[in-house]
Amino acid sequence: MKLPTPRTPDPASAPALRWGLLGAGWIASQLAISLRGTAQTVVAVGSRDLQRAQGFVDEHVPDARAHGSYADLVADPDVDAIHVASPHSEHLEHALLAIRAGKHVLVEKPLAPTADEAAQIVAAAREAGVFCMEAMWTRFLPHVDVLRQVLDAGLLGEVSTVLADHSIPLWPDGPERLASPDLAGGAMLDLGIYPLSFASLCLGGVASAAGVGSLTDRGVDRRVAFVVQGPSGAVASCATDMSVSSPTTASVNGTWARLELETQFYTPTTMRLVGADGVVLDTMEGDPVEKHRGLRHEATEVALRVAAGETESPIMPLDESVRILQVAGELLDSLRPALP
Repeated sequence: MKLPTPRTPDPASAPALRWGLLGAGWIASQLAISLRGTAQTVVAVGSRDLQRAQGFVDEHVPDARAHGSYADLVADPDVDAIHVASPHSEHLEHALLAIRAGKHVLVEKPLAPTADEAAQIVAAAREAGVFCMEAMWTRFLPHVDVLRQVLDAGLLGEVSTVLADHSIPLWPDGPERLASPDLAGGAMLDLGIYPLSFASLCLGGVASAAGVGSLTDRGVDRRVAFVVQGPSGAVASCATDMSVSSPTTASVNGTWARLELETQFYTPTTMRLVGADGVVLDTMEGDPVEKHRGLRHEATEVALRVAAGETESPIMPLDESVRILQVAGELLDSLRPALP
């Protein structure tokens, strides 16, 4: 048994879109870098600080324009699509700003800090008729396309369990946005969203979930271990912690075979198809140089859908993004009553 070939579109041959980056932080820089050599062009960058926007332009996209406000960015007539790269506590405000300006939007993960805010973004985009998608970049990587093909073809047999974890030591000495309850801080929305979204993909959605964990002294989640169940009854066991480093691996386990994803499973990594007897049947090697250059695949998806006149992606459906945040919210809510 062999792994299928990725069907991932070539970013160099995708239709051209003119991008505006809302935010001048690290993730915006990674997208800008990843788009080099593709048909996509960053034509404008917006920040609340014009000097910060200009510094970003000078370093990453010298031909782009710098805007000293987000309102000026979304009003730029040369911008087709906005990458909302601000902290997720601000996604609702910034996504709505872009949507109301008639721009297509790619909103960084998570789509919003709550399911209610995510639903507001979705409703606004649908009413405006613009494209909208959560930037869950893992969904668009070649190895995950292969995973999806394996699941669709039933090559693993009956999927019974999924395992995934993601922990990075970002607290207490990391960014304030992760420590602050006012900024929707905590491990789940920044790190745990990856294994939760992965579980949803592999299980065909989430029917129910339960978890345990603990909060920091400021009331945000430090660690969460959770189990989710899909519509078929299969389950996923996941964990996230913003105070330690974990293997950050994943596996999808069926009655005939399993898929093993090596460390940083949500990035371009090595994936193995392993038989029920433990014999490795096939391997898809990861590209260590690729890493966040893989962000160009999500931009390619936006460009292809917009060119086709579509307003959503079947690979990362908006309703699924909302459902994932509903589950995340339920898990987080369950932690608080148990603690003083």
